[in-house]
Amino acid sequence: MPAPLRRALSAATLAALLLPLGCSTSLTTKREDEKRMSSSDDVSRSAPRWGIVIHGGAGVIKRESLSSEREAAVRAVLAESLQAGHAILAKGGSSLDAVTAAVRVMEDSPLFNAGKGAVFTHDGKNELDAAIMNGRTREAGSVAGLHHVKNPIVLARAVMEKSPHVMMIGAGAEEFAKQQGVELVPESYFYTEDRWQSLQRALEAEKKQQEAPPEQGQPQGPSTFWEHPAGREHKFGTVGAVALDQSGNLAAGTSTGGMTNKRFGRVGDVPVIGAGTYANERCAVSATGHGEYFIRYTVARDICSRMEYLDLPLLESANQVVMDVLVKAGGEGGVIAMDAQGNVAMPFNSSGMYRGYMGPDGVAAVAIFKE
Repeated sequence: MPAPLRRALSAATLAALLLPLGCSTSLTTKREDEKRMSSSDDVSRSAPRWGIVIHGGAGVIKRESLSSEREAAVRAVLAESLQAGHAILAKGGSSLDAVTAAVRVMEDSPLFNAGKGAVFTHDGKNELDAAIMNGRTREAGSVAGLHHVKNPIVLARAVMEKSPHVMMIGAGAEEFAKQQGVELVPESYFYTEDRWQSLQRALEAEKKQQEAPPEQGQPQGPSTFWEHPAGREHKFGTVGAVALDQSGNLAAGTSTGGMTNKRFGRVGDVPVIGAGTYANERCAVSATGHGEYFIRYTVARDICSRMEYLDLPLLESANQVVMDVLVKAGGEGGVIAMDAQGNVAMPFNSSGMYRGYMGPDGVAAVAIFKE
């Protein structure tokens, strides 16, 4: 197992992570970051310490297919997200505020499948989901099927704090957003050319599949295509954050634009409490991956349950679920998790996961690939 993230990253490394668009870190520096932030890494501490962990999605993320310019841009936004959440924690603010701030930064970036960078459905729409949970009280709020809410994580929190409900969807959720003064935007706000072209490729592949002779035992038709691995982008851009504040309270938040070319109002794991988002007094988890599997196996809650009922440490619990249970089921993706002692786990069974951590020392550690 690689060495834990006990040693602070150097100021030079942090500066490299924050290079402006168009620049990139050296290969040596990047590889060092990957070792510090590998899929089996944790941040072990003898006493509780506060901090924040984020992810920007998991999936097939290959070094050779990610340009240096785009990698630098992704790393810069991840670092910005960490700093936004960390600034709140450093002043004694709540984990809920930190998670909200960190997720909003990624929702506002077109680089991730959430908010501004959301993917398109089969009908050429953007449908947004989000959830947030307070570990101390186990209060939660989630929203799904949004078309006009600029920052879904903000509305999810409003559902949690200003309504008697946990989940709201579609037009009703957006009517509640109006009442609460949550910022709404025209649907055109969410358009990005990259995501539109992803939909066009998926539609073309769907057409070819429908025209091809059916394979033996293989179901055909548009209703099954977008669920099949061949019909979706092999990356999951869901964003999320978990945080532990100086008062010892945990929180988790997640936001997504769903799956490219999805149909029929499909909803994934993100707004399902216990599947893609969960927090209690001992554990906080935000997930990213093929949502159907995370729902079926209640991934986020299962990680925390193993800690509670089997007395497993965070890292072992997270690894069991992501690297064993999900792998055997055929589910791809990963999680970020944090416990009440400040330990961190970031396992993923895909080739990459955008992720980052920042603790009391205020130094950002960001990684994309496996070691």
